[in-house]
Amino acid sequence: MNDSRNMILAIVLSAIVLFGWSFISDRYFPTANPPATKIVDGKQVPLPKPGADPALDSPTAIRSRKVVLAETPRIPIQTPSLQGSINLRGARIDDLLLSKHRQGIAANSPPIRLLSPGGAPDAYFGSFGWTGEGVLLPGPDAVWTANGTRLAPNSPVTLSWNNGRGQRFDIKLSVDEGYMFTAEQSVTNAGPGAIAVRPFALINRAKPSPDPDSWTMHVGPVGVFNGAANYDWGFEDLIESGDQRFSTTGGWLGFTDKYWLAAVIPDQRSAVEAGFLRGRTGGFQAVATPSPAIVPPGKIVRTRSRLFAGAKEVQLLERYEDQLGIANFDKAIDWGWFEWFMKPIFSLLNWLFAMIGNFGVAIICLTLIVRGLMFPIAQKQFASMAKMRVVQPKMKAIQDRHKDDKPRMQQEMLKLYQEEKVNPVAGCLPILLQIPIFYALYKVLMLAVEMRHEPFALWIKDLSAPDPLTPLNLFGFLDFTPPAFLALGILPILLGITMWLQFKLNPAPMDPVQAQVFSIMPWVLMFVMAPFAAGLQLYWTVSNILTIAQQKWLYSRFPGLQTAPEAK
Repeated sequence: MNDSRNMILAIVLSAIVLFGWSFISDRYFPTANPPATKIVDGKQVPLPKPGADPALDSPTAIRSRKVVLAETPRIPIQTPSLQGSINLRGARIDDLLLSKHRQGIAANSPPIRLLSPGGAPDAYFGSFGWTGEGVLLPGPDAVWTANGTRLAPNSPVTLSWNNGRGQRFDIKLSVDEGYMFTAEQSVTNAGPGAIAVRPFALINRAKPSPDPDSWTMHVGPVGVFNGAANYDWGFEDLIESGDQRFSTTGGWLGFTDKYWLAAVIPDQRSAVEAGFLRGRTGGFQAVATPSPAIVPPGKIVRTRSRLFAGAKEVQLLERYEDQLGIANFDKAIDWGWFEWFMKPIFSLLNWLFAMIGNFGVAIICLTLIVRGLMFPIAQKQFASMAKMRVVQPKMKAIQDRHKDDKPRMQQEMLKLYQEEKVNPVAGCLPILLQIPIFYALYKVLMLAVEMRHEPFALWIKDLSAPDPLTPLNLFGFLDFTPPAFLALGILPILLGITMWLQFKLNPAPMDPVQAQVFSIMPWVLMFVMAPFAAGLQLYWTVSNILTIAQQKWLYSRFPGLQTAPEAK
């Protein structure tokens, strides 16, 4: 009897706990047990799932781009920076050329194609839409109607679709003179009951970027979540690990190439679910979905988001960050840890280019400025090295005298340095100061689209590419393309010669092994630098010439520093 009574009591208490916790959690802790429906006007309205996949993958059948573009209804896009069209089937921005950037350096080279429609090679597009349950929504095959004939700055276009059940979906698209599209999505509910919908904005990409991802340059998924930039994921990571999802307030996400970016930008004040997803047919998606919205009968609910599709121009990214309040939008360029130093170098170089009109001359002027700022330090370096040349015979005598007593040799050498007031490591300081400047210029030439295809003079038509003229094929007269590691351009050869001359002016190392290393180093670096950007080779060559001139000037003022006296 007691056992039965205890069992009944346990069942009643369990039921009270279960039902009581459900009531309390629904009322006071809704995140502990999120409801699948919401009561509106006395009726249950199903809410869209947070992880709903818009499922806008590219078709598996690939046809020519020209055929795909011709068979779909379209609205032209015409801006100073862009040309292309909007696909009314699916409301996709899937045809976009960058008017100001060419594929090659030839005058008749076609513009860069950034976006391409689904079903065509290298499909890559942006889209806006809704997910939901219990309501007929526009899908990827829905054909929208437009209230205009083209999309241009100050000429927006509104796309509309009616489901025939009382709901109308509108996307008002506008574009500026740069690369920014704005989408105002609205749902008008003329039906008898409330509906729940969840807007989304996405970038769909069929293939990984052709640009390589490396420790110096991030290519692939990129975004800013809760104010922090994320470069952790590459295309291979998504292939191996699957979807990556984030919860964020504001921010942005998309896919970056070396110079180009396509990104969706939700309302910066809204909490959104965002993620990089693997498509069902092997592609990739960057998706941002705000919270679900309840649309009562006779009401309209609006949301706003943006799509950036274009070149990663530094000043333009910064302007969007400031004027539109897009969190850390300049992080689309992966400057790395030394951003605080690299961006000033870029700003100075870009200003010099704006003043002069030639990036090669701007790089030479930058070299003059850097060498001018370092002139006092370099003078101390050369003076110290010259003093080292003077005391070398004395050092050699000490080494010969105490070659069997290393501690005594070190003591005598230290005493000599103190007497002659020579610092053997003073010559390293200018080199150490040059390293961050050199690396900053390397990153700028590698990442800044502003320097892409910029010419210098004569045969240098692109400072962001290696020097193309090599004596191995008689400067192009022979129909022969040497291997990359042998393709020594004129600038790398000049770099090696100037570095050899610079080393000749320095005191020769007393260690024969060190002397041999220094004798071959210029020629090794000549081959190492051959694949690098011509702008970097130009900077180093001019810097070497200025160093030689400064050393010569110092020796002309103090002739005794160049010739070492005989040891007594």
